[in-house]
Order: sequence, then structure tokens, then C-alpha cells
Amino acid sequence: MADYKNIIYKVEEGLATVTINRPEALNALNVDVFDELLDAFITIKNAEEIRAVILTGTGRAFVAGADIAYMKDKTASELRDWAHKAQGVMEYIENIEKPVIAAVNGFALGGGNELSMAADIRFASDKAKFGQPEVNLGIFPFFGGTQRLSRLVGEGTAKYLIFSAEMIDAQEAYRIGLVQKVFPAEELLAESEKFARLIMSKSPIGVKMAKTAITTGLNLDIKSGIALEAEAAVSTFCSADRTEGMSAFLEKRGAVFQNK
Repeated sequence: MADYKNIIYKVEEGLATVTINRPEALNALNVDVFDELLDAFITIKNAEEIRAVILTGTGRAFVAGADIAYMKDKTASELRDWAHKAQGVMEYIENIEKPVIAAVNGFALGGGNELSMAADIRFASDKAKFGQPEVNLGIFPFFGGTQRLSRLVGEGTAKYLIFSAEMIDAQEAYRIGLVQKVFPAEELLAESEKFARLIMSKSPIGVKMAKTAITTGLNLDIKSGIALEAEAAVSTFCSADRTEGMSAFLEKRGAVFQNK
């Protein structure tokens, strides 16, 4: 396992937890954090025993944003490379076949909110804060935020949040559909793990193909998306897990899935 300096990586009984660990900088994103995140998620993708992921932060922040000092003096060419690196890591997390839960423990601002949106599901502490404050700095969200936020909360709400740079609390994030659940801070990780293990009790192949159909289908027209769904269904139907799941249902017993 890599010797990470900016994240904490652990695996327990098939559940990986990735914790961004720069509390002195409120977990701000720089190139080292992105490199370590990518390395961890490549490891997760290739580890057959890992069935789900929790992504969270240390201290008062999930991620308080990109590291402004790191960005400030970049040239246009360097900025383009930085954007592509950040977008690439977000895309990798979004498209990994295993479910990813963002446990947003505190500030999720700028790149932090963008990182949370790359996860499949977002659970928030009641102390969490969300926002895209980039226009205060003369820039705008460019780690995928203009695209994912509008898909999650709708065009008008995304424009409202991005244009105003308004910071919202967890309950407002829940109301607009940015997060799926809000928990007391002390219960966030336990509830996130509980939900992750609920997913892990289901057919891994069914979950994987459902994620692929949803994530890929969002970028297709409805006819193409439905065609993709049908092909994904064929893949699941050819699996041993499908046979086990249906047999267990008819035999009124719990299914034992083998991810095959």
C-alpha cells in the first residue's frame, strides 16, 4: 500500500474509506491530493474484495476548496493542465464501478463540493456547509462543477448558487437534492458505513450495472439510454448472481452473492 501523506486509506471487510487529511489547510485540494486520490481509487478499482467506498475529510472540513495559493500564479497553460488533472480525477471517481458515498463532515466549498458531486451519493453532517464561491475570486467552478451541479439540482438552482457564491447549510442542500440524507455530526460516519454495507449485501453485479446505466445514460438521449439499459440487463441476467438471487427469492431464503 502506498505511503500517503495527504489522505488516509483503509479497508475493513470489503469497505474502503478514503479520508482527505490536510486539516491545517481545511483539506484544500492541490496536485498531491489529486495524485493520491487517483492512486487510491485505482487500487480500489482493481481490488476485487472491495465492494463500496466512503469518501470523507478530517477535522472541520470535507474539502474547503482548491488550494488558492497553489493556483494563484499559474500561467494559462498550467491552469489548463490543472483543470484537466482535477476533472480527470473527478471523472475517475464518478465512473468507478463500485458505489462511492461522500460523507460530507464539514465545509464542502468550491472543489470540495465538486469532489462530493463525483460520488454516487452524498450524506451530510448537520454541520456541513456547501457552496461554489469561485466567482468571488474572479473565476468559476472548473473541476466539473458547472456540469454536475446543474444535473443534480437543475439549471436554475445551479446558476443561482454559482452566480451568487452563496454558502448553504446541510438542510438546504437536502431540500434542493444536493445531498440525500443529513445526520448529526457524531452519527455521520456510522450511518454512511451502515448504508454502504446495505449496498454491499446486494448483488455486486446488479449494483455495478445499475451505476453504469445511470451514470452513462445521463449523458445520452433517452432512446440511447434505454438501449444501454437493456444491454446492461442482459449482462446481469447472464450472471450466477442473477440465478442465485432469483432462486433465493423463490425459495424464501437470503441470497448469497459471489460477484460472478
